[in-house]
Amino acid sequence: MTYKLLTPGPLTTSVTVKAAMQEDHCTWDEGYKTITQWIRSQLLELAEVSAEEYTAVLMQGSGTFGVESVISSVLRPDETLLICVNGAYGQRLAQMAARHQIPTVVYEVREDQVFDSKVVEELLKKHPAIRALAVVHSETTSGILNPLTELSQICQAHQLTFIVDAMSSFGGIAIPVAQLGIHYLISSANKCIQGVPGFSFAICQKEHLEKTQGLARTLSLDLYDQYAVMEADGGKWRYTSPTHTVLAFAQALKELAAEGGIQARYTRYARNNQILRQKMQELGFETHVKTHQGPFITAFYYPTDHQFSFPSFYAYLKTAGYAIYPGKISDVNCFRVGNIGEIYEEDMLNLTQAIQQYLIRGINE
Repeated sequence: MTYKLLTPGPLTTSVTVKAAMQEDHCTWDEGYKTITQWIRSQLLELAEVSAEEYTAVLMQGSGTFGVESVISSVLRPDETLLICVNGAYGQRLAQMAARHQIPTVVYEVREDQVFDSKVVEELLKKHPAIRALAVVHSETTSGILNPLTELSQICQAHQLTFIVDAMSSFGGIAIPVAQLGIHYLISSANKCIQGVPGFSFAICQKEHLEKTQGLARTLSLDLYDQYAVMEADGGKWRYTSPTHTVLAFAQALKELAAEGGIQARYTRYARNNQILRQKMQELGFETHVKTHQGPFITAFYYPTDHQFSFPSFYAYLKTAGYAIYPGKISDVNCFRVGNIGEIYEEDMLNLTQAIQQYLIRGINE
């Protein structure tokens, strides 16, 4: 069965991105290393940073591998990390820090709330050892988009290392990394740039990264060492890289540029999301997030006036050609619908028509 993925990634990719994976490459070949270097330079352009101040480090594995690479590689033993949490992926940051025995302070709010800068300031006063702050930008647990500007200002004022998990936002919304003073921004191949799973990447401020040599708590996820080898050997990865994923990502970057860049992609995603939420509201569905809703994925409450079964609902929509996501909200019943990837207005209309038919069928049965 062929169906489209309405998820925050992996997501539906273009035919041409899939076709790019038909070639085989050696990881040490000069042609392949040239592709890696081109990808690194393109990522810096998307991040609105210069190659003099920043570098892009590619890391084998999913987005979680990239986040853990940063978390486990850039903090000294005497530094405390402040983690702002309003969903499962913020909680995952805290799990990583705990696993690596990194001193941590967790500031957690509900999944439909954003962070209060006054509370952050109070925590900094209470815990003077805090030298870094980490936050998830697009928290796909709920679909909320956490504002970065106030956190950026706090980090700059207190000279904190600013770590941003931009897994499901980078490439789909403008993030002026240098302007925001972000030291490490992490994302992955299979999100808004619309590649396939297999590697992650970190946009790193060079001056900070170059002071982290020897701090890594792992071997394979050592961010500095990965950077050093890529720099010294013209794009060579330390260990076997996901060559086919890299080729697909290079093609996806070309298609992002052809679409009109990040602004054009954001416009498409935002329109998809607007149509989705409007049509779902007309069908009686309520969104979990009321303010700061991001343009990438939306959490909807189960309908109260319908005998609702998510497995039945999911199976029905899959036969209509769409796969959605179950809920991740901690204390309410929700499901989630993503609208990124090779997805257009027509898909949002087709999906909501299928949902309407499901509801009618349930009422008549």
